[in-house]
Amino acid sequence: MSFKPLLSAVALAALVPLASHAGYYQWEAVELAANTGAACGDGSPYRFFVNRTPFSSKTVVIFEGGGACWDQNSCAGKGDGALGISILSASNPNGIPADYMTNVFNVLNGGMSGLALGGLITPFSMRMHPLQRVQTQSWNIVYAPYCTGDVHTGNKVTTYTDADAANPRVQYHRGSANGLAMANWLAANFKRPDQLLVTGFSAGGAGSTANYGWLRLAMNPKKSALLADSGPLFQVNRTDSPEVSPSVKLHNKIRDVWGLDGANGLVTKLLTMYPDAGTAENLGSLTTGLARIFPQDRLNFSVFQQDAIYSAFSYTPFYPEIAAAESGVPRDTLINQKWAPEVRKWVDAMKPYPNVGYYVPYYRDFLKSHTLTTLTFSGTAIKEANIDGLNVVVDDLIDGKGTPIRAFETQRNLQNTKVPGTLDALLQPIYKAIGL
Repeated sequence: MSFKPLLSAVALAALVPLASHAGYYQWEAVELAANTGAACGDGSPYRFFVNRTPFSSKTVVIFEGGGACWDQNSCAGKGDGALGISILSASNPNGIPADYMTNVFNVLNGGMSGLALGGLITPFSMRMHPLQRVQTQSWNIVYAPYCTGDVHTGNKVTTYTDADAANPRVQYHRGSANGLAMANWLAANFKRPDQLLVTGFSAGGAGSTANYGWLRLAMNPKKSALLADSGPLFQVNRTDSPEVSPSVKLHNKIRDVWGLDGANGLVTKLLTMYPDAGTAENLGSLTTGLARIFPQDRLNFSVFQQDAIYSAFSYTPFYPEIAAAESGVPRDTLINQKWAPEVRKWVDAMKPYPNVGYYVPYYRDFLKSHTLTTLTFSGTAIKEANIDGLNVVVDDLIDGKGTPIRAFETQRNLQNTKVPGTLDALLQPIYKAIGL
């Protein structure tokens, strides 16, 4: 992709009369009304952000990542919660400020607040990203911050008292309500897109999967795709044993505290709309259910086989032998013994659906192999499949036909898995701030 068309578009935008739209090529905060049910974890208003272009109706929607919570301290954003490090606590526990997309340094001052880094957090959320080009940088951009601790899926107010009963944490797990209200706002305020890409990383990977249907139906794009990065909804039946499905303890915990099965819960709403899409007994059935609901759409699910962060909060609080293990390699090894088989089962479930692709490299020497779209796509190649990186997968997903790319690295080739060394050094203050 060349930046010349983008730069020309920016220059031409200056000639467009202000009356057409005052907010082109700048971040506009949208605060959702309380009567939509939208809220951040502390009950404050939910804000998302749009960055428009006058030259295209194509739109990318990005769901932010940032941990999860099901106890008092983690929902309050404290590092001494269930996992003891702040990156696995709830991000933005006190809501989303209006300058969220422009104040790059909030993350250094407020833990997980300000995770967007002014749009730098992912190449999808910045028009002229210094590290990575992607064709959606010339589209309309919508950024959905994360502030509910429920991977954008909840619809329940839960009171947590486990750490300090005298000062309970009343947590608004309203992620799904936020996604639905945002979808309705976009439908009312954006033109029908020629193309829509819904994406997200980490908790936002799960959120993009869970909220894809709302956006797809409300915006009614001519062409649509999903790229869910490192937020897998594993194939887990609620009655499975931990030996069969290690994530069953997590799934059954969040069903309750996040309200997934409630009258207004995500599972209930989706199955009411599409009874044959999946089953309430298996949260992971949403992955393949989307393929059946939208057979004309192209879907991709990506993750690293050695992801040591999403897997950590999936298992560490629920398995004492993992929590007791020494941090680092010993604990990561125990975690991966549960993670890797669930990844393979998840991928196998996708194979019968021709509109679903998957991209599963082994490892990246960055962020403990967590996420393929954070900051850069560097280090995401699968050489045995002759794929240079996720950029190839994204272009195929958006522009291709037939079954999206499917690649699962088998040779565990650690070459070409590194991001630029200077980048890792520059990020050390951020790693420290968020507890890595």
